[in-house]
Amino acid sequence: MSISRREAAAGLAAGTLALAAGRSRASTHTPPPVQPLALWYRQPASEWTQALPVGNGRLGAMIFGGTAQERLQLNESTLWAGQPYDPVNPQAKEMLPQVRALIFAGRIAEAEALANKMLMARPLAQMPYQTLGDLTLDFPGLGPISRYRRDLDLDSAMATTRFESGGSMHVRQVTASPGDQVIAIRLTATGPGKLDVDVGLRSPQQAVTLAADGSFGLLMSGRNSASKGIEGGLRFAARLLAQVEGGRAVHAPDGRLSIRGARAATLFIAMATSHRRFDDVGGDPLAATAAVIGKARTRPFARIATDTAIAHRRLFRRVAIDFGTSAAAGQPTDERIAASQTSDDPALAALYFQYARYLLICSSRPGGQPANLQGLWNDSLTPPWGSKYTININTEMNYWPAEPTGLAECVTPLVDMVRDLAVTGARTARTMYGARGWVAHHNTDLWRATAPIDGAQFGLWPTGGAWLCTHLWDHYDYGRDHAYLTGIYPLMAGAARFFLDTLQSDPTTGFLVTNPSMSPENPHGHGGTICAGPTMDMAIIRDLFGQTIEAATILRTDPALIGEMRAARERLAPYRIGRQGQLQEWQQDWDADAPEQKHRHVSHLYGLYPSRQISPDGTPDLAAAARRTLQIRGDRATGWATAWRINLWARLREGDHAHAILRFLLGPERTYPNMFDAHPPFQIDGNFGGASGIVEMLMTSHGETIDLLPALPRAWPSGQISGLRARGRCAVDVQWRDGGLDRAVLRPELDGQRTVRLGDKGRVLSLKAGRPVTLTMRDFA
Repeated sequence: MSISRREAAAGLAAGTLALAAGRSRASTHTPPPVQPLALWYRQPASEWTQALPVGNGRLGAMIFGGTAQERLQLNESTLWAGQPYDPVNPQAKEMLPQVRALIFAGRIAEAEALANKMLMARPLAQMPYQTLGDLTLDFPGLGPISRYRRDLDLDSAMATTRFESGGSMHVRQVTASPGDQVIAIRLTATGPGKLDVDVGLRSPQQAVTLAADGSFGLLMSGRNSASKGIEGGLRFAARLLAQVEGGRAVHAPDGRLSIRGARAATLFIAMATSHRRFDDVGGDPLAATAAVIGKARTRPFARIATDTAIAHRRLFRRVAIDFGTSAAAGQPTDERIAASQTSDDPALAALYFQYARYLLICSSRPGGQPANLQGLWNDSLTPPWGSKYTININTEMNYWPAEPTGLAECVTPLVDMVRDLAVTGARTARTMYGARGWVAHHNTDLWRATAPIDGAQFGLWPTGGAWLCTHLWDHYDYGRDHAYLTGIYPLMAGAARFFLDTLQSDPTTGFLVTNPSMSPENPHGHGGTICAGPTMDMAIIRDLFGQTIEAATILRTDPALIGEMRAARERLAPYRIGRQGQLQEWQQDWDADAPEQKHRHVSHLYGLYPSRQISPDGTPDLAAAARRTLQIRGDRATGWATAWRINLWARLREGDHAHAILRFLLGPERTYPNMFDAHPPFQIDGNFGGASGIVEMLMTSHGETIDLLPALPRAWPSGQISGLRARGRCAVDVQWRDGGLDRAVLRPELDGQRTVRLGDKGRVLSLKAGRPVTLTMRDFA
């Protein structure tokens, strides 16, 4: 029988406070109990994708759990290369009509060559997110190591390493405080031995200086790197303070802080850059870090750890999940992942789900940057794909689980980024397209660049900003906050105006299409990748227009714009079913001609998921065509693309198929030992997409309709999940037994009528705010 969430949480809380006070149960030499909400290991990390992440939305650290040498790799979310810049190609607007004409004439190769020469951004790449550096801890004189364990407690947001050496129990704890804005580290040695440690800071950044900061501190400062001809314009600082108990600290000639003979030590790290916003780098990181350390030094580690856990749990504990357990759940996390393809371990999927929520809380908090391709964590100056915001799927996927899993606050940084993009994107719309409104293509960065990058075959895709606008609407639809809708409506309307100005009439069909564009990153086999009116564009713009019309109607504004959008929406190119029975990816039936039949992107299935334009009930023929597309594409792809397929099969209500793909995602080919998603290499979107797929199997909502257990797989015959959120501010708890509903509880926060469905049965309920409603199988008989 599995431990209850409440029992586990109480045990974890007690353990955290005991450790913080230096009274760890590990000091009794008794192995700690299995924690259902923890990742744990029997050995230190030897690679970055084995290290464990902590973060407070702005500051991040990866903890390796070394014994004689420990490393904490450090990130600050605004440390990117470059400085404010405008990459729009000044020749683009003049040459755009020629590119359009070539595409409509079917001369794709010529159009792509001209676009590469005249339309693309300068520079052709955006700025990368970068590491700040490392905190290094060297412990001289340690003897043989025994009773080693390191873990990450997802409930308290605490990473702990513990082991025995020379008769002493060593315990090292790390947490990232959102309130105190520090990474806090507690080092203790209980027993005959004392704590000796050499503390250092290092960075691969430019013009780095390291100096003593008082008797017990270090200060590292420097400048960010240049990239692609854009000079570095940021200053950064990392400031460390050591509080030593029962020992002494001196500054060594090599720049490190040497602590000797201590019982315990607490280290605080503050980090900042001069970034204020995308067009302002006038901040003072030295003053900012000094102020943070000045406040943190008055607070004991136990208080910081407790406050961090409270702030984290306020979000994390909103949702609990239980798929049952097995003997495999008692094994270390890396061993569970390695054995997952052949063992029965339903609790691994529950852990993966909660880990994704943990990662989103740690990497996306109000006031900070959105989660990027690697969330918050990156150990390189030149990470894969720049660790940017890839907005042709990856950034959106990062936020798929946010609303339904009770993390609406975590969406705030994404909303803030869209506000910035509406500013820089208006310049791109005007300069590149001669259009009103704003546009963003397939990537952006800290500086909110919006011009097309990387090459026409990758970046000449104008609907990235429009897709982000659907997240603005979703945030409203889940929360139904009228003031919020008033604030974001101009962003949606601006994106809509751009397409009203730039949609082109297809000379063959008369439908309105985008031109130039592409079905993201997928060559169609007819001279290149770019095209007119790919299916994904039509679906995204259909949602953009529809949601903006609904927003304007609610707000009673812009009747003329509503009329324009309705007229244009009626003329958008429709879905088509091709000769393979598949949903066509392009206006022409080119799918069978595409050279990559197993391509990772399934962009044309946007209408099935995350949109609701295609469904088994409402559009059965299109749903069947989408299913055929998935069969052709295959189930196994890169990490994030595998996760997308889980959601798509779940939306088709094929839970066993969705679960089979989830099982592959949880295996060692697509999940690293620290449970980071393996593209490979690491991209965090797969973690979030996998969690979203789990939700999609258990509960989904659209408008005023809630579907219970729409794609429950046989692998989870009994279980429960509580705290899910349906659209319209309604919490949903679901419990099932022997493959069928046991009971569901709806906790509405707004009055209103809802349709609740279980399979093909439905109930219409009149809900009252604050009055829970319980449903059982009998209610759907």
